[in-house]
Amino acid sequence: MIRNTSMCGIVGLFLKRSSLEPELGAWFSEMLICMSSRGPDSAGFAVYGDLAPPGKLKVTLQHSGLNFDWSLVAVALERRFRDKPSVDVNSSHARFLVKTDVQAIRDFLRENFPEVRIMSVGRRIEIMKETGLPESVVERFSVRRIVGSHAIGHTRMATESAVTTEGSHPFSTGLDLCLVHNGSLSNHNRLRQRLCRQGVEFHSENDTEVAAGYFARQLANGATLKQALEAGLGDLDGFYTFTVGTEDGFAVLRDPIACKPAVLAETDDYVAMASEYRSLANLPGIESARLWEPEPAVVYHWSRTESREVGASKQDLIRPATAGTWGRNGVDRKRSPSGKMLNPSPNV
Repeated sequence: MIRNTSMCGIVGLFLKRSSLEPELGAWFSEMLICMSSRGPDSAGFAVYGDLAPPGKLKVTLQHSGLNFDWSLVAVALERRFRDKPSVDVNSSHARFLVKTDVQAIRDFLRENFPEVRIMSVGRRIEIMKETGLPESVVERFSVRRIVGSHAIGHTRMATESAVTTEGSHPFSTGLDLCLVHNGSLSNHNRLRQRLCRQGVEFHSENDTEVAAGYFARQLANGATLKQALEAGLGDLDGFYTFTVGTEDGFAVLRDPIACKPAVLAETDDYVAMASEYRSLANLPGIESARLWEPEPAVVYHWSRTESREVGASKQDLIRPATAGTWGRNGVDRKRSPSGKMLNPSPNV
């Protein structure tokens, strides 16, 4: 049985060239569907698309009723914040462009629409997730038509909490920040209590939401993404592969003994990651990609912002760092950086 050998699937796709952004949905959808056997219970994704207008935030909301009247929320938002929001409804979710801040939105929903859940808030991020097979989620949200610079996704096999929308991935606890996770954390209850005392809010019993809250708290305290992830190596007990989405890139981290599988691929056009190689196999140009298994306890990060800081051209927007543990580049497609032969289809 699959349930005895697998636990969840994660995928990520980062496009280096803006001209390829219309292809994101089509490429990413097939990657997510390929992870169905690893996660048949629910699926979700975060896409980073166009920037919200100046002074406004993208707020993605979810309601359990498909016939929920989102215009009620729009009218109440306009009355509360004296600015008419735009709204784009997609199945059980709706994306609003609002002129306010995160806490004001939380307070507004708590007072007026407590049954409505916040999926994500930021300038670029939109998170959508639901229970059901990954292919049904792809069809439900028309994922093949999405446009953006990068996306990360998750297919869930529930092991430590119920099969619900709230327990599905990705989780977002900060502006334009989200996390997907394959594995299990053993100290999430104790860490949840600590973070709650620091003001972090949680809306599920899922251990991944605790990790997302932990990283968001680290960033709020002034840590860089690299520093936040490296701090997690000491504070998060368990086994995991994390993929983190940020406004301008994404990062990958495995636990110190690399219990959970991950494969990275890079071409001149994209960087892609997945729990198994089969999710990468149909990407264009994969046959000539640099392909490797990420090392344990090493943070890999790709960011358009950072590439511009080191002088990359518009035609070559990003490359990972080649020194230290912040990112690695020069590996052949059959061996990992340690020289270990890459298993393109891990089982766990």
